[in-house]
Parts: sequence; structure tokens; C-alpha cells
Amino acid sequence: MSDCCNVPHQTGITTLNERVPAEATHCAECGGEGRSVARQTVLLHVRSEELARVSDQAYRFCPSPNCQVVYYGDDGERFTVEDVRELVTAKASGDERPLCYCFDFNEGQAREEIARTGKSTIPARISRYIKEGICACEVRNPSGACCLGQVNQTIKRLAEEHKTAVQPIINLRLPE
Repeated sequence: MSDCCNVPHQTGITTLNERVPAEATHCAECGGEGRSVARQTVLLHVRSEELARVSDQAYRFCPSPNCQVVYYGDDGERFTVEDVRELVTAKASGDERPLCYCFDFNEGQAREEIARTGKSTIPARISRYIKEGICACEVRNPSGACCLGQVNQTIKRLAEEHKTAVQPIINLRLPE
């Protein structure tokens, strides 16, 4: 279905025929560099009452976790976390934080699996689905990018948190 997970994405890259002003690549709210997203991605994630604001201009996704802007356009149009239909991974925290939009995995599922088994199978499952060609990250993920890198980072963080939480309990055990 998609090859977005097979090709590394780079931000701020343009072709010779595509001249984008430097300020257009940065979010006016936080100054962070955004990545280009397809208009279709914006249309799929913006709430229905905001759809009329989506124009034919180029849009970028702001990945800054402390910024409320999700999408911004070359003309200054902005869509915030309040303007989109669902939680955005880069902007959310907690158990409901989405990890994978294509296959509906969230942070709570990963945390629970790690607590129960000591590891998570979510990255391997997503990789298998990618190999089967059934992901659609460029439109399902609000960032327009493959989720696997972010999923792996989150799983690593959750595993470390689990290890840190369990270690004092192991140290308290009485010698046999």
C-alpha cells in the first residue's frame, strides 16, 4: 500500500525546481523545523468544522511536543491540537498516546505488555505489517511519516522505566 516506511524522510530538503523560503519551513509559533505533509494528510486529520480552512498551499507538520500547532501552511494558516480529530503522538503523553495509527497501538498497550512479559512485541508486529505492504503512514499518521522509529524510541523508554521501577523490588528480596 505504501513505501513511506522504507524510505528515510528528511526535512528541509527541496529540489532545484522547488524553492521554499527558509521561514516557511519553520513553525511561526515555536520556531521548530517542520516536515512536509500531503494536503490529503491534513484533510484526513483536521476536524470537519475546520476543513474549509484547508487550502491548496503546502503544509508542514510541527513535531515540537511543547507547541500546540500541528500543521502550518506557507501563508501562515495554522491548525492546532484543538483542530484535529485525534491525539497527535508528538503532542500527547500518557497511556492513550498513539504509537501507530495504521494498526492502532498506543503507549498503554506497550506499557502493559512490558509489565506483563518484560518486553513488547509491537515493533516486530508493525515491521511484519510493513513488510506485508499494509501500512499507510503517510496519510494515517498526522506527521505523514512512518511511526516505527518513534515506536522503537518509546518502547526503549518504557522498558527502562519498567526496569527502574522493578529494580528496587528485586533489591528488597530477602536472601535465601
